Amino acid sequence: MPEFCTCGAELPPDARFCHKCGKPQREEPALDIEEPVRELPPHIEAPLPRLAAPPEIGFHNSIALRVGFLAGSLAFVASSMPLHPIARLFLLLGAGVFSVYLYRRRSGHAVEFRGGARMGWITGLFCFLIFIVLFTISFAALAMLVRDGSAASVYREQLSAMGMSTDKIQQAMEVLQNPGQLFGMLVWLFVTSTFVPALGGILGARLFSRN
Repeated sequence: MPEFCTCGAELPPDARFCHKCGKPQREEPALDIEEPVRELPPHIEAPLPRLAAPPEIGFHNSIALRVGFLAGSLAFVASSMPLHPIARLFLLLGAGVFSVYLYRRRSGHAVEFRGGARMGWITGLFCFLIFIVLFTISFAALAMLVRDGSAASVYREQLSAMGMSTDKIQQAMEVLQNPGQLFGMLVWLFVTSTFVPALGGILGARLFSRN
């Protein structure tokens, strides 16, 4: 038998909706619509901030200059004492080690071998410069004394009273009168004053790198 809608319209077989009023004729099963899975973007870790490189040890490093001047001054005072030449070399070596230790304390940065050599060299250079300044003043005064025979004899007596032997007094007077020998002495002093503390700086960098 034909089916009719509530509105009176005759429905075709298996009609889902009334073609006249649009009323649904039977309940439709609800469709389960799966929501698409949203893929999260891959987690990208933010790059770690780069640590600032430690400043290079040199004449543009204010901490290195202050440390070098302090360690060089102490080395000059210690080496000015009446000690054996070998003991003075050990003092210069220790000044290089001490400069690396002091630089690490004040800057908070580790010191590599190359930086240790530079720190020791700067220390020795300050030690040599202090000596040159004082030596120039003393040399000018001694040159005037040597020209005056009476003053030279008084100067010899003062050196003898200080415990200096006659041979060393004569050697010092000859150095003052021989510019070539004086220049050679200064060159040798420059080499030892800078090279030995540089070795001490390398040694200090090796020692304190273990801490």
